[in-house]
Amino acid sequence: MAEIRLNRLVKVYADGHRAVRGIDLLIREHEFMVLVGPSGCGKTTTLRMIAGLEEATSGDILIGARRVNEVAPKDRDIAMVFQNYALYPHMTVYDNLSYGLRLRGVARSVIAQTVQATAAQLSLTDQLAKRPKDLSGGQRQRVALGRAIVRRPQVFLFDEPLSNLDAKLRGEMRFELKTLQQRLRTTSVYVTHDQIEAMTLGDRITVMNQGEIQQVGTPMEVYAHPRNRFVASFIGTPAMNFLDGELRQESGRWTVLVENGLTLPVDLPAAMQPPAAAQVSVGIRPEHLVPADRAPPGTVIIDLTIALIESLGDHQYVYLTHPALAKILIMTCSSNLQLQSGVVAPIAILPGSCQVFAGQDDAALNLCAGTTAVPAPSP
Repeated sequence: MAEIRLNRLVKVYADGHRAVRGIDLLIREHEFMVLVGPSGCGKTTTLRMIAGLEEATSGDILIGARRVNEVAPKDRDIAMVFQNYALYPHMTVYDNLSYGLRLRGVARSVIAQTVQATAAQLSLTDQLAKRPKDLSGGQRQRVALGRAIVRRPQVFLFDEPLSNLDAKLRGEMRFELKTLQQRLRTTSVYVTHDQIEAMTLGDRITVMNQGEIQQVGTPMEVYAHPRNRFVASFIGTPAMNFLDGELRQESGRWTVLVENGLTLPVDLPAAMQPPAAAQVSVGIRPEHLVPADRAPPGTVIIDLTIALIESLGDHQYVYLTHPALAKILIMTCSSNLQLQSGVVAPIAILPGSCQVFAGQDDAALNLCAGTTAVPAPSP
């Protein structure tokens, strides 16, 4: 296996579009790294440069100790799984799985043993005589995975491989992908725009936007300690609530005056220097809004109107309004809580849960100050 190192990697297309803007990234040996971000953020271009399908404008790509910028894709010892499966329709499953080995001149007995073992791993043993048109979407994706596995490469590259599957199959395939990677321990890079896939699959995730890396960390590090407002808004379902206001200090305590006189306390060091103009955004995760009777003493409580309730089985999304706020807030809570639309309810903001973003880059002041966001309470 091998680590992957990207040093000041840049991709500029002929029309002048800078798809990737000098990124540095270390993908550790055996790691499952997920590149996540909105469409056009540069994640797929980065993956294709690692694969050799796109030429880097500048910078270095190292797989193991070898710089591979000028190395042909077939000689990089990688295997790639595509969004559209890329199977040969006229070949059986067995022939699709064995094709790469046959091209390399591997002995037939070794091919047969390798294909059978891989098919057993992926529950494809009964499908080996079929052609892709006779398979379900999930089975086709398993064949695409199997074709990568039989080569025993140093690196797996995944380009949104689950996006063509329905929600149920995506959940099943996430489990299969993760358990397979844990068993094989092959260094893997996975591209997706789906932050749920990123959170559930990645040992670490790399959040990208506009060709730049915004943050790298474990899923919970990125979720609990976002480096800026973009990361905070992109990671998490439902998205973080944001309120804009003015940062103030009173009696050694920081507060934010938001719309129409509503004041929120924020957990920042008393000695911290306020940002220029002191205009900030306060971020509150939906799970950090709770009914007042479930909050600790001394918690900030706001009377909010329940505008809408969406039930999702074991939990519910509660949409909240306030005359002083132009924005709708979202709270997540257990479906066991009996709530009613149109009712004014006292809602608490858990202490220490407000995250503050400021400056030109919307950087997280809490992270700079080392402040820890509190976990949500148990239902």
